[in-house]
Amino acid sequence: MSDTAFQTLAMVTYMAAMLAIGWYSYRKTHNLSDYMLGGRELSPAVAALSAGAADMSGWLLMGLPGAIYAAGLVEAWIAVGLTVGAWLNWKFVAPRLRAYTQVANDSITIPSFLENRLRDSSRLLRIASGVIILVFFTFYVSSGMVAGGVFFESSYGMGYRTGMLVVAGVTVAYTLFGGFLAVSYTDFVQGAMMALALIAVPVVGLVRLGGFGELSRLVGESDRAANIDRLALLPHPMTGVALLGIVSALAWGLGYFGQPHIIVRFMALRTTGEAKMGRRIGIGWMLFAVLGAVATAMVGVAWYQKQGMKLEDPETIYIKMGQILFHPLIAGFMLAAVLAAIMSTISSQLLVTSSALVEDIYKALGRDQRSDKHFVALGRLAVLIVSLVAMLMAWTQNDTILSLVAFAWAGFGASFGPITLLTLFWRRLSAMGALAGMVTGAVLVGIWGNIAGGPGHIFDLYEIVPGFLGNLLVAWLVSRVTWRPNTEIEDEFDRTLAEVRAAG
Repeated sequence: MSDTAFQTLAMVTYMAAMLAIGWYSYRKTHNLSDYMLGGRELSPAVAALSAGAADMSGWLLMGLPGAIYAAGLVEAWIAVGLTVGAWLNWKFVAPRLRAYTQVANDSITIPSFLENRLRDSSRLLRIASGVIILVFFTFYVSSGMVAGGVFFESSYGMGYRTGMLVVAGVTVAYTLFGGFLAVSYTDFVQGAMMALALIAVPVVGLVRLGGFGELSRLVGESDRAANIDRLALLPHPMTGVALLGIVSALAWGLGYFGQPHIIVRFMALRTTGEAKMGRRIGIGWMLFAVLGAVATAMVGVAWYQKQGMKLEDPETIYIKMGQILFHPLIAGFMLAAVLAAIMSTISSQLLVTSSALVEDIYKALGRDQRSDKHFVALGRLAVLIVSLVAMLMAWTQNDTILSLVAFAWAGFGASFGPITLLTLFWRRLSAMGALAGMVTGAVLVGIWGNIAGGPGHIFDLYEIVPGFLGNLLVAWLVSRVTWRPNTEIEDEFDRTLAEVRAAG
């Protein structure tokens, strides 16, 4: 068999496994809670790896190794910010969100939780949240489909649209039928594939190079030839613009508190107490994956220096090293890990978008007197509609859609992040305060993200920072004016706190 045949066999095997998991999950999905939240039956391991896989996407296997290969550890600050943010999210948000969403009328989406927690009888908060999710995630899903099309085009020489349709078809199929369980189980498998691949490449590469001494010598030679220092953590010289860049990279961690497709995993845990084990597994996975990505880049630098060759596209370093170091069948599964990273994010975003359309907009408009069977069917229809819209947007490859990923991360982080924290830790947040803060965060991100420069290059600061802080300030000020005592809210807050304390 040719190398391409082996790699195709690996890819087909991977795709078939994802569809099989989708069918298995379909057999276990019986009502709306199952479809949207897996019946709150996720184990800590599945919740942790699915959250990580939904978060990282192709950036972990291509973007980060490529940046480290080209410029060194100075590009790793974003990984530091994300790791710290993920730890804080698991430590402080996960247990309270798991407990509070069940106490607050068994809420199964973030917008419905906000409405139930704050007793918003106007339903404006729930609808506004659902609309924000629907709009941003439709673009987000589209960017993932673009990435899938580009992946097949660059890896197999397949047409961009054909590759996009393959990725969309398989991902939509298992998401549409299997719902939250399918998304979580496939994300678990995909997360494991990503971590194993990022460990295998540098370990085998290091052995083939001859150990750490030879790796260090070859990286040093490459650095001197390129006149850079890849082991330096700080840019030289440390200018104000460089400092803003580091702060912006670290600020990516703020986004975790408001990403609906990630924090929904916390809500699906079996018990509040399992958040602790989920944190240990999730952060352990993240550390292995991020360090593996950095090590892959360094091994790649040494390998190409030893061969006297130049890599044209640094973002392909993981793929190239997989093809160099492993049998074509194993290299095929290495390629499948890239696709797994892309598909895991698309499926998670599709499901959250579906839940926003059905649970947070359709039901909030007064159409909540139907059976669960009706809403599950509607949820599947919503997955199909959103995916078709996203495919139409991605039909002509458009880099501006891919650039929206950073903008959308900031939008969700600044809109939902502060409100999520306030609902869990501050009794006196009001519905009007939450709505005003959410709108402020979204508007600030929209304005700040489209301005550059300014005094001291202040507008080069990542837009999530002003959006997050503006949201917090406005939500606090408006709540100070509009909050009124409510014994039901006080009771639920106390019950949640008691459950979290009991869970340790």
